[in-house]
Parts: sequence; structure tokens; C-alpha cells
Amino acid sequence: MGIKPHSDGTVITVLLVARGARDGVWYSVPSSSTHALLINVGESMEVMSNGMFRSPVHRVVTSAEKQRISLAMLYAVDPERVIEPTAGLVDEKRPSLYQKMIARDFLVGLSEHFSRGTRFVDTLKISP
Repeated sequence: MGIKPHSDGTVITVLLVARGARDGVWYSVPSSSTHALLINVGESMEVMSNGMFRSPVHRVVTSAEKQRISLAMLYAVDPERVIEPTAGLVDEKRPSLYQKMIARDFLVGLSEHFSRGTRFVDTLKISP
């Protein structure tokens, strides 16, 4: 049980320590404290940062042996706003890497891709 692998569509998500995957293998997120918070960059921020920050794929896992309480705090863009790379991060040497999109349409795309287990933000990439 839990939530399948996904990346968040938010700008930023703050979570209690979780598990992560690299090269198809899931790893514990290192922490020196059981009260540590994990900051996840969402797909919206990946677009706004013009790819400087990447939204990580992660999952939620439950256990019959261990009790766990999770808390997530999210920040997302107003549905009527346009999500696009920030102007200060785009120039001749580093062109826009993503198409712009209205946030409400972005959320629809996220939902469709979540059900398929794919990252919506990858469909917004502009080919060189």
C-alpha cells in the first residue's frame, strides 16, 4: 500500500523523511534526525527554474509492522497563472527549455500522467 512512484506538480513540497529511487532502486533518504524534513521541488518549479531544479520521482510506502505518520505541506501556483521559465533564467546561451502553460491545464496534464506513472513536465520540453 501507499502511493505509486510520482513527482509532485507543486512548486515545492515539504515532507517528513521518506524513501527515494536512483537507477530503479529505492534508497532511504539519509537523515541525522527522525524529525528532519525533506524538501521536494515540484514539476512547476522545474519549469520555472528552466530545468535548474529537477522534480524527483518518489513514492509513499506503508508498513504493517511500523506505524508512520506523514505530513506534507504544499505550495502550488494559482490556477489562472502561466507556468513558464523565469525570464531571468532564459537568454541566448540558455534558451527556454519548456513550453509555457496555464496552471489549470498543467494540473490536468499532471493528473493524466500520474495515472500512467509518467512525468508530465517531460512533455513540455522544447527540442533543440
